[in-house]
Amino acid sequence: MGKEIPSEIFRSYDIRGLYPFQLDEKLAYRIAQAYVKYVQPEGKIVVGYDVRTSSPKLQESVISGLTDAGIDVVNIGMVSTDMYYFAAGNYNYAGGIMITASHNPAEYNGLKMVRENVYPLFGEEGINQIRDMILNNEEKIKSENTGITENKDVLNDFSDFVQGLIDVDSVKPLKVVMNANFGYQAVVADHIIKRAKLPITLVGLNDQPDGTFPKGRPDPYVPENRPEFVELVKSENADFGVAWDADGDRVFFCTGNGVFVDAYYINSLLIKEMLAKSDDKNIIYEPRYTWAIIDAAKEAGGNAIAERVGHSYIKARMKKENAIFCGESSGHTYFRDFWYADAGMIPFILMLEIISKSGKSLDDLIMPIINKYPISGEINSTVDDKDAVLSEIRETYSDAEFNTLDGLSLEYPDWRANIRASNTEPLLRLNVEAKTKELVEDKTQELLNIIRS
Repeated sequence: MGKEIPSEIFRSYDIRGLYPFQLDEKLAYRIAQAYVKYVQPEGKIVVGYDVRTSSPKLQESVISGLTDAGIDVVNIGMVSTDMYYFAAGNYNYAGGIMITASHNPAEYNGLKMVRENVYPLFGEEGINQIRDMILNNEEKIKSENTGITENKDVLNDFSDFVQGLIDVDSVKPLKVVMNANFGYQAVVADHIIKRAKLPITLVGLNDQPDGTFPKGRPDPYVPENRPEFVELVKSENADFGVAWDADGDRVFFCTGNGVFVDAYYINSLLIKEMLAKSDDKNIIYEPRYTWAIIDAAKEAGGNAIAERVGHSYIKARMKKENAIFCGESSGHTYFRDFWYADAGMIPFILMLEIISKSGKSLDDLIMPIINKYPISGEINSTVDDKDAVLSEIRETYSDAEFNTLDGLSLEYPDWRANIRASNTEPLLRLNVEAKTKELVEDKTQELLNIIRS
């Protein structure tokens, strides 16, 4: 490349860096070639890209890297990440590469990679090996036969798949505000609604794909991005609102009364819906917040199994346990019948059915859960010595029940907390839940005093 390759762009679950300073066309080409060396695919590879202005050029380089290695490519063009996962799984391709930097600002780009059966490449299985091949400057793959590229539009097939997960005849007239954060999901949602002839009125916000992200970081979860969305839901007298990040694999909801709902509570609704639809009863949950999830599974006759945060761990555990669903507090939702992958569109379509069949508003459905299971929200703190802080917490709460599946979880009958260290930054992430809001506030402050002392 003529410049030093920054190894830090090779992350736990994807490759992501500043374009063109950390990630450019030459490096994208080399990543694609290293992908072929590692995966050794026996069949076609699907390649898609998100709305970022740099994505088409990076996609061209990825396709060149694959075809120069003799690999046939299926170019699905601009898509959401869940459309990309669908294409890889539905057509039984040997793997895939998606050009995206998810919810990062416009100056970033990256790659999300899977092998056969939509199995993700992650740190110790794929990404680290690809990084090392590139850092070791391994030779270009030369193939006598250049791979062939074909173009494929997957929007209709994806739309049919998603609408097939619900009883479309049960959906009643609803008005929904959708905030795509300038990604592709508004296009997808509109197409599904029209193709399925659902009686849904969509009100768009930031709904035209625009890879410059004119309003900043395309992440619906950051507090500064919520007011515009919430206010439009209220001013339009919408039944509810739905918001996705730029690549569409994370989803959040807002009630008609303007309550932006933490994914934890939405997941408890989805669990009941998924268990009602299936004879299989296992679901997976992660340890940041647990009580509402465990109770929802029990009430629906299901079995909740804990697994650490991170899509590679969750997907592997879902497969092992034949679990039908997992929802992370981050807004990722995983479905067994979607190749264990995360999908931002499926929860939206399910929500239309849930509200229609219940005859209740999202406020009516969700507020009792919010009131019963108060939480702190994730609070990040910069610390110099993470281990020392965790040791002090253990000593302070020595009579608690501890779990170290992911970070440190401590639990009492009336409150619990999870403290996790960031993999990439000197941060500790705190999440607290309790039986009352007052206890959440007291214990959160108590723990922050230790963490930040």
